[in-house]
Amino acid sequence: MILQRGFLPIACALALAGCASTPHLARKASPAPPRIGHVFVIVLENQPFGLTFGAQSPAPYLAHELAAQGALLRQYFGIGHFSLDNYLAMISGQAPNAATQADCGTFSEFVASAPAPDADGQLRGEGCVYPASVKTVADQLEAAGFDWKGYMEDMGKYPAREAAACGHVAIGAKDVTNHATPADQYADKHDPFVYFHSIIDDRARCERHVVNLDALARDLDAVATTPNYAFITPNLCHDGHDLPCRNGEPGGLVSADAFLREWVPRIVQSPAFRQDGLLVVTFDEGVLDSTACCGERSLPGGPAPGRDGPGGGRIGAVLIAPSIAPGTVSDVPYNHYSLLRWIEDDFGLARLGHAAATDLATFGDDV
Repeated sequence: MILQRGFLPIACALALAGCASTPHLARKASPAPPRIGHVFVIVLENQPFGLTFGAQSPAPYLAHELAAQGALLRQYFGIGHFSLDNYLAMISGQAPNAATQADCGTFSEFVASAPAPDADGQLRGEGCVYPASVKTVADQLEAAGFDWKGYMEDMGKYPAREAAACGHVAIGAKDVTNHATPADQYADKHDPFVYFHSIIDDRARCERHVVNLDALARDLDAVATTPNYAFITPNLCHDGHDLPCRNGEPGGLVSADAFLREWVPRIVQSPAFRQDGLLVVTFDEGVLDSTACCGERSLPGGPAPGRDGPGGGRIGAVLIAPSIAPGTVSDVPYNHYSLLRWIEDDFGLARLGHAAATDLATFGDDV
């Protein structure tokens, strides 16, 4: 199946159910391509669309080479500010609360102000580590028989701060990982899995699934060892967060681009990706931009997700898959909830939190 450039629902290339006819192109009967069976998500930090994907981008590999290899989503938005609330939205559909919006300087328990999630799947309250009743896409995948892993660069490099698997500070402690050291640039706030009791309460299970990035190179060797869902977080230097970095590297988009040059070829050349893979490269939030899309709503009783606006700003995303025609461009509006919804739909899972919103655009919906 060959995609054309322009305004075309990308999920038609990704075998998602429910692609409606578009106003621009007549639907033609054709066999559905294989379902995506291995999803790789790389999340970078704090960059606006215009800088990242502009003609003079400091990240030419991402902006020009990778975008040309797959699909550029020009209207992809973050959920809020600062970092953590975006990561949590990507895996749970939960909207920002005051603590997660502030990156949880203290690794505190979430204190619910309602006995159960509301009609939008939102648990009202405030805090950082959600009760076991709040599930993530990782929990869903595992319950359905699929494998998943979070790959965290630098996790455990300084064992006095955090362990090398399922690493996080103690509940109730000040989160010293939120700032890099020259030896260890891992941050809890960029590792969403450790904020859910549904994951961290079973320590052995968590240690199998939330691991140092070094494990990815080995896991990519064979389809059997590659998880169906891989969430990849570079360290505070290589994700573009710090500028310059504590270890002397330049940081920003320059270091993020170097990370992609190292890891993207390993992923796209792996047996699992070549079989039925999809790579998503995006950012957590924009800079000086609190715009939103897709009918994004606040947590009832909570803050505006963008602090001074409704969302996390326009950031863009690149999607690469064997079934996506190189050079595809889409101006359909999407956000992190859209990504979660697509993953859940692809694997036949229920939609969590705001991923179930009726007015949410998701890959392939005709808007």
